[in-house]
Amino acid sequence: MAQQLNKPNLRELENILNINFKNKELLLTALRHRSYLNEVKNKNLISNERLEFLGDAVLELVVTDFLYHRYQDRPEGDLTHLRASLVCTSSLAKLSRRLHLGKFLLLSKGEKLQGGNNNENILADLFEAIIGAIYLDQGYQKAAEFIKKHLLTNLPNRINLQEVKDAKSYFQEIAQKKYKVTPRYDVLEEKEKEGEDKFTVGLYLDKKLITTAQGKNKKEATEKAAQKALEKIKA
Repeated sequence: MAQQLNKPNLRELENILNINFKNKELLLTALRHRSYLNEVKNKNLISNERLEFLGDAVLELVVTDFLYHRYQDRPEGDLTHLRASLVCTSSLAKLSRRLHLGKFLLLSKGEKLQGGNNNENILADLFEAIIGAIYLDQGYQKAAEFIKKHLLTNLPNRINLQEVKDAKSYFQEIAQKKYKVTPRYDVLEEKEKEGEDKFTVGLYLDKKLITTAQGKNKKEATEKAAQKALEKIKA
């Protein structure tokens, strides 16, 4: 059974993406999480991390270009907040779930048992890796069409800034206005184990610990901590 799970149905995935890849190996590489390499003997295989790196850059350019032309009356700061909300981990993971991309992932047995097919970080990285694969196989225009179709088609004509600000900026505004203090984020723990969230960050108001969160890097953990603090305030 496990062996079958490690052979994703590329034709089905291409139908979901509505793209026929010329180089199927690119698409297969986009599905290959680094944990999978620990269980295969083929040392020529690579993970999807390089495609993720490329896809992240293509995604940012496409979104930035779209926002620049769509919201010509908004300053750079507002556009930055909007872009951050669109390309954040939770947003990309949501798109991966909507397209059911998790079932095509190539993961180690251990990562599967830990729910890797539904892990937010892994799904967000997968979405970016697929963008990278589309870009290399089909070119910039096709990658841009894919991003616009799944991420940008339903954007409103006007921005509600409070709804699109990243959590860290939004919480800082609230904290300074309500408590007269600037939030502080300290790294409480840093792990070296592969496949896990590496950073644990604590959010403090003055000397009081408000909440903690984990992420694959300090920026992500910080954003998650701010989001949890916002939810606490609302509750």
